[in-house]
Amino acid sequence: MIGARLLALREDADLSQSQLGEILNISKHAISSYEREKSEPPDATKIAIAKYFNVSVDYLLGLTDIPALSDQQYPIIRLPKNFPKAKIPELKRYAKFLMSED
Repeated sequence: MIGARLLALREDADLSQSQLGEILNISKHAISSYEREKSEPPDATKIAIAKYFNVSVDYLLGLTDIPALSDQQYPIIRLPKNFPKAKIPELKRYAKFLMSED
């Protein structure tokens, strides 16, 4: 289960295996091995993955289908890696507009 979840999170963040490996301080080969379920990351790596992607370890392990950490008040939407910072205010205005439609 962790392999499929890791792959989906990595692809949603538009990261290559090499990039994620650099972020987590592990090899591209390790990321590939985890995603293909050939090996399981050690607990410290699971925690690092969960922290980076802002999900719970339970989500990574398939114990829940709810990715958000339980202490979060609001869901988090991860923007694409190359999302222009100049567009964030516009995105916030659009979110406010959507909330005012109800």
